Amino acid sequence: MSGDGETSESAGSTSELSSQLVRTGSFHEEDSFRWQATHCGGGGSRNTSPLGRPGSRNTSPSRQKVIKTKPRGLDEETVATFGKAIQPDVQMEDNIWAMLPEDLLNEILARVPPFMIFRLRSVCKRWNSILQDNSFLKFHSQVPSHGPCLLTFWKNSQIPQCSVFSLPLKQWYRIPFTFLPQWAFWLVGSSGGLVCFSGLDGLSFRTLVCNPLTQAWRILPSMHYNQQRQLIMVVDRMDRSFKVIATSDIYGDRSLPTEVYDSKLDYWSLHQTMPAVNLCSSKMAFCNSRLYLETLSPLGLMMYRLDTGYWEHIPAKFPRSLLDGYLVAGTQKRLFLVGRIGLYSTLQSMRIWELDHAKITWVEISRMPPRYFRALLRLSAERFECFGQDNLICFTSWNQGKGLLYDVDKKVWSWITGCALTSYNSQICFYEPRFDASIH
Repeated sequence: MSGDGETSESAGSTSELSSQLVRTGSFHEEDSFRWQATHCGGGGSRNTSPLGRPGSRNTSPSRQKVIKTKPRGLDEETVATFGKAIQPDVQMEDNIWAMLPEDLLNEILARVPPFMIFRLRSVCKRWNSILQDNSFLKFHSQVPSHGPCLLTFWKNSQIPQCSVFSLPLKQWYRIPFTFLPQWAFWLVGSSGGLVCFSGLDGLSFRTLVCNPLTQAWRILPSMHYNQQRQLIMVVDRMDRSFKVIATSDIYGDRSLPTEVYDSKLDYWSLHQTMPAVNLCSSKMAFCNSRLYLETLSPLGLMMYRLDTGYWEHIPAKFPRSLLDGYLVAGTQKRLFLVGRIGLYSTLQSMRIWELDHAKITWVEISRMPPRYFRALLRLSAERFECFGQDNLICFTSWNQGKGLLYDVDKKVWSWITGCALTSYNSQICFYEPRFDASIH
């Protein structure tokens, strides 16, 4: 497939996806995600003895089995001990459930986790075509998000591979990415259920947007200055649209004007060229309709306002002895800076700051506990990556193959080892699975 604005939405693609979407693991102990884990099962027997009756004691040979487990959610620091009993099967009357009103059925199915929908489509023809049902998609767009997921993307023998780890369900799911063209492309990022890639189609620089669940994808039109650029994608769910912002090119040429693609207009618009600055990093963060980049000269941040199309400098000085810093966008106006402090390995620590927009200063809000820091980065020169979504910050270690999650609101740290860097060329980002995310 070639050409600008091309689209692929094969009718059989979602059915093929349902047959290939498989669960590849489960959450295991020690807050770790294992790449090839086996499904954890729980056993137990039902205790029918008259416990709790005065003057009675348990004489049943079947004693209730007590197990130790952890509560659901990200804050899994406290271990709860409780008894698990087998409940009797509930007999469901087919004739009653078959007469369930269609609106009620769609509302129920809309609340099912997206990855479970593919398993339910084999129930009947009606459910098999549910992804093309506008009524279902309407209810799906109104329910709260399934929750954050981690999407890992890599190439195996030049074949795109993708796996998604659901944090709420604590399960791995393999998503086939063979529907994408055979380009030399890389992951730009994800927003609102869509995933953006950029790459080379022969000698031409291309930008591609897709919905991994529906396998709908399309190539965006070429930019006015069609070079390899630093890109970021943002989705507006209320407006059912998305934008892609292109800043300077990947080689640091800042003479190129900023370009913004609007999915509603289906073209790139030209805006102000970024002022001549010395960038610290190519990493960008987008929050509150503003794009932020770190600069060394002049020291501080460059901010691009999406509503006006202009750049401005923010003189927010970085903390002293900052070795490497990453900008991470939080909810609403929250902007975080994550980085290492200290010149010597024995004195280094990982810290998190938040920008005080009124005082234009960085305020420290958290420090990584030493035991996590030593396990994540065993050497002072080790490289790490950092990204965030909805006040969740993820750290990944290139050498150790480990990852760590930090919940800013709950102030909880949890390991996610083995998921971020299963391959030396894997890329990872947060991902929100949604069927209603449109590529147009």
